[in-house]
Amino acid sequence: MSFEHIKVWEEGPVTVVALNRPEKGNAISKRMAEEVQAAMTDFAASDQKVAVLTAMGSKAFSFGADVTEPPELWRAVPNSGWQTDKPLIAAVEGWCIGGALVLAMMADLAVCGSTARFYYPEAKIGLTGGMIAALPSRIPHKIAMEMMLLCRVFEAERAERVGLVNEVVPEGGALARAIEWGKEMAGFAPLVTGTLKRMVLDDILPSGPSEQWARHGARLASIRDSEDFREGSAAFREKRPPQFHGR
Repeated sequence: MSFEHIKVWEEGPVTVVALNRPEKGNAISKRMAEEVQAAMTDFAASDQKVAVLTAMGSKAFSFGADVTEPPELWRAVPNSGWQTDKPLIAAVEGWCIGGALVLAMMADLAVCGSTARFYYPEAKIGLTGGMIAALPSRIPHKIAMEMMLLCRVFEAERAERVGLVNEVVPEGGALARAIEWGKEMAGFAPLVTGTLKRMVLDDILPSGPSEQWARHGARLASIRDSEDFREGSAAFREKRPPQFHGR
């Protein structure tokens, strides 16, 4: 497959998948989501041992979903191919916002540069990216609420303290550290790492056609079908304050 919005290469046993629209702040387009899905499907079927998700440029890992595209995009972003028993690492430089934050948190490990910033402004702008459950389930409840309800920006050091990332490295060093970890893990027993990963994720995230998963999906669908969602999308594009009415 020819990729337009991502870049994929190999570093020994590690496959690197990089969001590649730096001139657009690596905003996640529908095309990008589809390409990440395809790249991760190829990775899962290959002999490669570890995948790293990163982004080209230093300004932003990603500003989140591309709001110039139809709202249906939000349904695709959080499920972009991250269902595999192989280890996955996120390497974050710059801003990591909204749906991009959820996507990065779906990785098993995360490393960021010292100038990284994490921001989940969905309540502020009336939009929602996807599996919000990935955030409060991985970090303490009150921290998650501060990020999601107060829409606070978390700088790199605080992100490490509360568990959003595993390590902060000097600016520009996140990808190198992620590849270093990947090469180290590539020598471990895959049956063990895969089993441990599944055991941990089964405790964190709802899996399969469960009642809880269905409830999450229904709640998110109700937001995306609401007047407030349409207002939030329009206001964001028009660079004006949104006017919400709770319907």
